[in-house]
Amino acid sequence: MASDIHPITKRHVAVIGAGASGLVAARELRREGHTVVVFERGEQVGGVWVYTPEVESDPLGLDPHREVVHSSLYQSLRTNLPREVMGFRDYPFVVKEDDEDRDPRRFPGHREVLKYLQDFAREFGINKLVRLETEVIYVGMVEGGKWKVKSRRRYGESVEEEYFDAVVVCVGHYWQPLIAQIPGIDVWPGKQIHSHNYRLSHPFRDKVVVLIGCSTSANDIGREVAGVAKEVHLACRSIGHETLGQQPGYDNIWRHPMIESVHNDGTVLFQDGSIVLAEFIMHCTGYKYYFPFLDTNGIVSTHDNRVGPLYKHVFPPELAPWLSFVGLVYKAAPFPVFELQSKWIASTLCNRVELPSREEMMKDVRTFYSSLEASGKPSRQTHNILEYQFEYIGWLVDQCGAPPHEEWREQMCVAYFKNLSARPNSYRDEWEDEDLVLQAHQDFLKRLKLK
Repeated sequence: MASDIHPITKRHVAVIGAGASGLVAARELRREGHTVVVFERGEQVGGVWVYTPEVESDPLGLDPHREVVHSSLYQSLRTNLPREVMGFRDYPFVVKEDDEDRDPRRFPGHREVLKYLQDFAREFGINKLVRLETEVIYVGMVEGGKWKVKSRRRYGESVEEEYFDAVVVCVGHYWQPLIAQIPGIDVWPGKQIHSHNYRLSHPFRDKVVVLIGCSTSANDIGREVAGVAKEVHLACRSIGHETLGQQPGYDNIWRHPMIESVHNDGTVLFQDGSIVLAEFIMHCTGYKYYFPFLDTNGIVSTHDNRVGPLYKHVFPPELAPWLSFVGLVYKAAPFPVFELQSKWIASTLCNRVELPSREEMMKDVRTFYSSLEASGKPSRQTHNILEYQFEYIGWLVDQCGAPPHEEWREQMCVAYFKNLSARPNSYRDEWEDEDLVLQAHQDFLKRLKLK
């Protein structure tokens, strides 16, 4: 709600991470007059969209002493959402027709998304706020309500200590692998890898490969690996509309229920009793939320992949608005959500928008957790907002007084799910949608140009 009581105040804010969430957080904070420092451990802005062929020394990503590679992109990755709904609300992800080096497809490759984010950072002067190759190693509150931030340059030994009024955590959640627990895996003789360390298909040539997971990455990687592998078997925790058994259009891809157990003779037993003799298991099982630098004296914790307690996935009630998170939610069009979360944070820090009391926020969190439990959803699904993403977006719009969310965005998401269901193997290149959606988007672009 808007505040008429407190004077507008400007804060000194640390933003941790210069991916999509960190870049838009920096922009919104600066728009409200705050001074901003963005810490980025990588060599360039873009976060998860910065591709590297490098992989980690531990293919499962379990060794705490490994050299961490933050990119989880495989070389062929394309967006699984149309570019129109991916873009920030006031900076459309349009085709750069005057640049032959750009990817004009509706579902472009990862390099095009990185270029879009770089364009965004340049357009709004964010680059000068970013300290590249600077890792944050500690964030904690000190006396007087300030936040101490310790950082270290990539090739330096000295640690720099600074103090901020507030901290916004924007480190993403696609780089700390989450591994499936499989009975018998300690004696299984095959090789394992997490999709975080998958780049190209050639290591799987003529092999029998089991992929755990039925998300977009599992399906995309499975189809790509099938081009060189002898057999590909997808193991799914939950089966919805997917067809079990041999997959249509492929003579070497099969879908199964989850793995029951694996054995020292190399066999993999699935819950339906089927058995395959496999040489590789790839975990396409997602990622952990991981904030090793953050010290809140136990106020904020991560348990079963739930970061909490958080009010509306953003503010810890006891530390609001001085600590916040952008980008924890998933199963939604990410960039517009990041943008609205950032607007909300920036406006609360300057007292333009007032948060509920600590008690009211905690009550809301408890009610939300109870609703998840009542519906049978595990805590690891806490930040999955697929079923209510547009309700959540509308709520954020109301909180920060932003322009309404355009209806065509929701229409295009509906068209996306229809296309995905009708042609899961080719929806990116055989997209069909209603003229209304395209026309609404074109009208939106025209309105932006007139401003």
